[in-house]
Amino acid sequence: MEQQALVFALIGILGIGAQWIAWRTGWPAIALMLAAGVLAGPVTGLVIPERTFGELLEPMVSVAVALILFEGGLSLNFRELRKTEGAVTRLGVIGVPLGWVLGSLACYYVAGLVWPVAILFAGILVVTGPTVVLPLLRQSNIAPRPRAILKWEAIVNDPIGALCAVITYEYLRRSGEGGTLISVLASLLGATIVAGLIGYLVAKAIAWAFPRGHVPEYLKAPVLLVAVISTFVLSNLIQQETGLLAVTVMGIAIANMRLDSLRDIHPFKENITVLLISGVFVLLSASLNLDVLRQFEWRFIAFLLALLFLVRPATVLASLAFSKIPWKERLLVAWIAPRGVVAVAVSGLFALRLDQLGYGDGSILVTLSFSVVIATIIAHGFSIRYVARWLGVTGAPQKGLLIVGSTSWSLSLARQLSQFDLPVMIADNSWQRLSGARQAGISTYHGEILAEATDERLDLTQFQVLVATTDNEAYNALVCSEFAPDIGRDSVYQLGGMGDDEDHRSLPEALRGRAMFGSGHGVAEIKEREAAGWTFRKTRISEQFNFADAQAALSDGADMLFVLRKDGKIRFFTHASRPTPQPGDVVVSYGPSRHGEPDTSRQSPQKEANA
Repeated sequence: MEQQALVFALIGILGIGAQWIAWRTGWPAIALMLAAGVLAGPVTGLVIPERTFGELLEPMVSVAVALILFEGGLSLNFRELRKTEGAVTRLGVIGVPLGWVLGSLACYYVAGLVWPVAILFAGILVVTGPTVVLPLLRQSNIAPRPRAILKWEAIVNDPIGALCAVITYEYLRRSGEGGTLISVLASLLGATIVAGLIGYLVAKAIAWAFPRGHVPEYLKAPVLLVAVISTFVLSNLIQQETGLLAVTVMGIAIANMRLDSLRDIHPFKENITVLLISGVFVLLSASLNLDVLRQFEWRFIAFLLALLFLVRPATVLASLAFSKIPWKERLLVAWIAPRGVVAVAVSGLFALRLDQLGYGDGSILVTLSFSVVIATIIAHGFSIRYVARWLGVTGAPQKGLLIVGSTSWSLSLARQLSQFDLPVMIADNSWQRLSGARQAGISTYHGEILAEATDERLDLTQFQVLVATTDNEAYNALVCSEFAPDIGRDSVYQLGGMGDDEDHRSLPEALRGRAMFGSGHGVAEIKEREAAGWTFRKTRISEQFNFADAQAALSDGADMLFVLRKDGKIRFFTHASRPTPQPGDVVVSYGPSRHGEPDTSRQSPQKEANA
């Protein structure tokens, strides 16, 4: 018992630690998690999953993958699907059969597998998986459409790959008993339809029960979790591997039923998925046996090259031929196809079954699948950023600032930020209040920033900071609280809102943004200072003129507002945070205008450059 608890803790430390290192360094998380698992398992022997968990290992991994697929399905909105111009449908209807055929040819002629084993293994390899694609997309700045295509393909097509392998295995097993391919397809098709109906009916039941108060708020997330596991297990009892399809259908159905409760459940399901992806990766990586590398043959290198440079590109390019997807985006999708270590587990399971049926090549599947996982994770994980940049299909750089609320002060702030070539957007639901920003050539968003449709109309990934500056401090706090999970709680700021957490009359810090300025000026104070002619002032920090000198040079009553780092990152001075500027950084303060000093909030970039 103590050993199992220790292994659980170690898996968590390694998985989340790898994710954290990936966040700090920019390296692909999937590669780091794979390396962590291999080091903990076959290299050092600290984690031996088969010995620790025994027969529970396979069901643990299966349930984890089911939950990952369900959470992925919850993120699949049909409005996003329409933006893919039919690419996901093409990759499913055309790409899966074509990839299966081409993969079978590569397995037979290049890898040297016998036909039955080649067809089964190609079925496992026809699709990517969310356990590898989702972490990859989270760290990569990819344009919205190819990002949506890769995400939908990974989640929707993932159960199809398992079903392809099941079809092949069931035919091989039943053919010895006089079964035909038609009978196998008929029985599996029936089981697949039933599994899909189970997932949809469970989703309908949840959509009916949650809004009507039949489930209390504190039980909604647990009920959803139990419902997913039960749906998965029930569908697998009808036909093995159909449970993945059932939970995927369930997730997509719930995602498109507009349940208000999902907004509250979203942080929970996202956190549990990060934990599960990290755990599954480390667990299955630690299960790998380095002895399989001794079975590696040189022809397998040719097989990997064929898979990377022939099978996947040909499948995608043929599927998306004559579509509206631009060529550059097609090429990116054609290149990115990492396989996860779950493929190793599935291959190992079928390898044992094939051995029982008398197919000797079954034992080679583990070696090949291990090789495919390592090759695709390294090739695609380390290259996606460079390939996307080379093809010109990257998303907007995360350097922009979103200012919510168009006021005279926020317009002056936007002008100040624009002088540093920082992308700035002002959002407001009043077209009239946005007129000043439009006249100044500042990008605007007309609409209610809190509206549900905002997620579809405004790409939040382009912003590194959100600043709420409306005249309503409570609304500012609501905006910051709403967008903190997306942009980061340390990157949402507001005018006013500073209060004592122990004072029941003020909002607690968890429900508001960081109060701008060290003194936490409110809307009323800013209006008074603006009426008094206060202005912005820029100061560049250097070795000769450090931050202490800049503070000493401030006018009486002036406050530091923000610091612009050399790398384009911006941090505001708040009541709770005092960033320390370094040489090369620029500090902007807000204070009384000195006699004869120009108002830098209205100074053009050309004048600033001359200054």
